[in-house]
Amino acid sequence: SGGREAGRAKETIRKSGSDSKNKKEKATMQFATKNQMKPKAFVSGGVRAQTLRQARRAQRKAPQLQARQICCAAEAKTAEAKTYMATYSEKKAVATGLEEYEKVPMNTFTPKKPLEAEIVSVERIVGPEATGETCHIVIKTDGNIPFIEGQSYGIIPPGTKVNNAGKEKPHAPRLYSIASSRYGDSYDGKTTSLCVRRATYWCPEKNAEDPAKKGVCSNFLCDAKPGDKVMMSGPVGASMILNEEDPNAVHIMVATGTGIAPYRSYWRRMFLEDTPFKFTGLAWLFMGVANSDATLYDDELNEILENYPDQFRVDYALSREQKNKDGGKMYIQDKMEEYADQLFDLLENGAIMYVCGLKGMMPGINGMLEKVATSKGKDWSEMQKDLKKKGQWHVEVY
Repeated sequence: SGGREAGRAKETIRKSGSDSKNKKEKATMQFATKNQMKPKAFVSGGVRAQTLRQARRAQRKAPQLQARQICCAAEAKTAEAKTYMATYSEKKAVATGLEEYEKVPMNTFTPKKPLEAEIVSVERIVGPEATGETCHIVIKTDGNIPFIEGQSYGIIPPGTKVNNAGKEKPHAPRLYSIASSRYGDSYDGKTTSLCVRRATYWCPEKNAEDPAKKGVCSNFLCDAKPGDKVMMSGPVGASMILNEEDPNAVHIMVATGTGIAPYRSYWRRMFLEDTPFKFTGLAWLFMGVANSDATLYDDELNEILENYPDQFRVDYALSREQKNKDGGKMYIQDKMEEYADQLFDLLENGAIMYVCGLKGMMPGINGMLEKVATSKGKDWSEMQKDLKKKGQWHVEVY
């Protein structure tokens, strides 16, 4: 995937009695249709009344996902309990000593001096009708390669390759966004997780997959067994680090496919773990995949919606199941365009936007926001530069 094999919905309402029970019973439907955004959520988030009115208008007009489609996909993928799955009804205690970093950890291990780690589990996390295979991979590191949310690791596949000069050399590391918080899926800081899509190549001449052109590293990881050794470098990257300066901020997370990986590290830190970061804001996820079976971590997302229905929102763009306003395939930029004015106003009022995944979505996202800016007499390119300076604009695409 372009030299980088992708490894990548405010306030909690407390009600007693039947009201609370009924809300939880409706959570699955909310997940399938879109979590309702409460007025107070935006008011307490610092968004002005005009933006709130636009949010309500957009919510009423928004076309809804077919509940049956999403639920069927979820049922197919949760026939067996997922090892990564967590319950979000209460915060989880975590290991101590992982909050006080003087600076962002960077390149603790290098390609020439990598860390030897160990595979704990490899689990397929998509349904049978997904367009490819994606796995959640847990790796035991014993806490020797610390990181913070939003960073990436390098994985060095075994074996060698012949370079352009005819020399045989070890494979270069492939970068994967880390799909767990610093505490890992077991909350002890001893493991890390990756979200990896198996890269394959379909040869039209052979009418079959060509194993000679498959992704070396993604296939190594997806084929790995518990106990297998894996060589790691990093961590690297600062562009996608979770901005924790304002715990009451609105975080807009945009992903295609495995670009969802860093956001899993965010939502676990926001909603699952008992840490000094006490998140009171809104997290809004836009997720683009081909079909319902290709959605990633939807059972975990459903769990968050059930327990934090006013702090979390999910909007899907299913390119092979939905149509955009022009009758074409629904890509993630098309789904975002349905909320263009709202997203623009949120950014103007301090929201933080992250974009991770295929670079093909960027022209559509920038074009959408530029169109809104122009209608308001503003220069989007200058506004974007300002957002970057303020830490409100984070992009990692490939």
